Amino acid sequence: MLCRLRDICRHWGLADTKPSVCGADGKLLVDAGITASRPRIVEALASLSPDPIKHLINTHWHFDHADGNEWLHGEGATIIAHENTRKHLSVAQRVEDWNFNFPASPAGAIPSDVFATDRTIKLNGATLALRYYGPAHTDGDISVTFTDADILHTGDTYWNSIYPFIDYSTGGSIDGTIRATDANLMATTDRTVIIPGHGQPVSNRAELRNYRDMLVAIRENVAALKKQGRSLAETIAAKPTAAYDAKWGQFLIDPAFFTQLVYQGV
Repeated sequence: MLCRLRDICRHWGLADTKPSVCGADGKLLVDAGITASRPRIVEALASLSPDPIKHLINTHWHFDHADGNEWLHGEGATIIAHENTRKHLSVAQRVEDWNFNFPASPAGAIPSDVFATDRTIKLNGATLALRYYGPAHTDGDISVTFTDADILHTGDTYWNSIYPFIDYSTGGSIDGTIRATDANLMATTDRTVIIPGHGQPVSNRAELRNYRDMLVAIRENVAALKKQGRSLAETIAAKPTAAYDAKWGQFLIDPAFFTQLVYQGV
């Protein structure tokens, strides 16, 4: 989420590229994080350059990606997002699978620069391609590609090495998540640096392909059990994720919860 692209480029041997996180057009951030992380964000941004914060892109509406919108807007950032992200931030939202009601965001946290399909931005001598997935993790997910540096930020359409959350309450689905992963694979090469929404912070196409294979296999397992007439409890008891749990099931979304999420969508 922070302006880490210089370090990523050095790590992957791309030191001559010019990712547009800083420069004459001001600093750019992809996602805002939570408000409690503000001191660390400020420290990290100050270490890069004295340029002001001018642009913030929200990959979707969830609080862990957009809670910091208000203070970043107060620092001078224009907030850019898909129109569905603005819609969800503008009103109270119920996320059933979290059993939580999120209040509407304050006025300063609402994206003011929105789009419906795709968008291209030129900043600090570089080109950023913003692409709308259609309904995926939510119904407002976008990717951000730093085209000159060959860096793809997937937002929460990709959780690296952990099972993902899928927000059915605001338009997400397992099938949409798989379609978004296919789109990410088509948009990358073996040299592309991939930044996931969660999990290990830097990834590559081979790891992304493994993620896609996991999603498809578990979807097929759960669909087969549901077609047999198994209830949700019976499906969870059958452990359709078992072959993947050691690698993918060790974080926030545990095997039973992920099975529940897939079951809703098949």
